[in-house]
Amino acid sequence: MEINATYTSLVAVGDSFTEGMSDLQPDGSYRGWADVLAGRLAARTPGFRYANLAVRGKLIGQIVDEQVDTAAAMKADVVTLVGGLNDTLRPACDMGRVRGLLGEAVERLAPSCRQLVLMRSPGRQGPVMERFRPRMEELFAYVDELAARHGALVVDLYGAPALGDPRMWDVDRLHLTAEGHRRVAEAVWQALGLPAEDDWRTPLAPTPPPGWATRRLADARFAREHLGPWIGRRLTGRSSGDGRAPKRPELVPYEVPETD
Repeated sequence: MEINATYTSLVAVGDSFTEGMSDLQPDGSYRGWADVLAGRLAARTPGFRYANLAVRGKLIGQIVDEQVDTAAAMKADVVTLVGGLNDTLRPACDMGRVRGLLGEAVERLAPSCRQLVLMRSPGRQGPVMERFRPRMEELFAYVDELAARHGALVVDLYGAPALGDPRMWDVDRLHLTAEGHRRVAEAVWQALGLPAEDDWRTPLAPTPPPGWATRRLADARFAREHLGPWIGRRLTGRSSGDGRAPKRPELVPYEVPETD
């Protein structure tokens, strides 16, 4: 890793985490940490180019089939790869297959770019996290192994308690808020050797816990608006990303929106 390095291009590969859900913009689009990072890099380097191939709901096999070769062909300075977590949340998950596919993705991407960035994804505190924690930690241990083998950087979001705070997560309990995405962008920025703007690990200020009635209303809304549809998609073999194209499929100059 170079300190205070200059990067001319970024390609982001992955699923909803990298697409930017739930950092919703006024026009109905999602921004997310990769867009925030691209905006900051573009402010340093005229002509900076950015592509975001991530699509919500994608499993690691789909990421390999649909995104990896395209990203490798772009020969970007920086490629970020985050995938496999959707697989670990499925009732039936072949972790050997997940590891194999993630390894295949890294083997293709690492030689194609100046710096490959991998992540240990954040996890929201709660019972769902506890249920799937063993799979997630198996995945993250393999991420560390791949990074050591291929010279990739690892951004350890999983090891930051601040990002596990439920207030960092949207009402769907699966995706970060705008503040969560901002902190992820800062974490990647610092991992790339660029000067820190703040400490992204700083915990949120303590607040009184919500009362019983507030928690039950939130649980009911979550079940109605998010958990039910998610289970329905699993039972029917559908995905929230079916038929959806990447939001930035080409590596082109990034014009920073005013909201950045």
